[in-house]
Amino acid sequence: MRIIAGLAKGRRLVGPEGTATRPMTDRAREALFSSLGDIVLRADVLDLYAGSGSIGLEALSRGAASVVFVERGKPALQVLRRNVDRVGLGGDIIFADVERYLDGCTTSFHLAFVDPPYALSLASVQSVLRKLIPRLNTGGDVVVHRRAGTEGPVVDGLESIDRRRYGDTVLWRFRKEDA
Repeated sequence: MRIIAGLAKGRRLVGPEGTATRPMTDRAREALFSSLGDIVLRADVLDLYAGSGSIGLEALSRGAASVVFVERGKPALQVLRRNVDRVGLGGDIIFADVERYLDGCTTSFHLAFVDPPYALSLASVQSVLRKLIPRLNTGGDVVVHRRAGTEGPVVDGLESIDRRRYGDTVLWRFRKEDA
């Protein structure tokens, strides 16, 4: 696993041991960021269920202004800290449950990545998205990563603008509708 492009291009990342965390493949991450284009530049980014941090670190490498990484798994958190240090582009690491973090969050974001464990139910993903909406700027984008073959989330206030499949991964992209 490595940073695909930008300031930290080629920098190697480590992944957590075991199967509890499954980082997005380099191929899927490369396609995702190609589809996002310049949205990432100077964006304030939220990386929920950050795991190894590969998505948020890719955003920083490609010019994001800031990234907040939220992770509650201790093994993943240790790897996340190592990767943030290794890449050297910063980022704020929050050790917290995603929903609890969103309940208390007062920061707004241009772009958010929601990459929960595949076992998390669709209802739980939709709950996270509902809590995320007030934290998104109008016109802000959300990317949701789920296993292929699962139903996509539907949440009032988020317009589905893209869906792409890469092997056993599906990425849905949503945009916050005007208030």
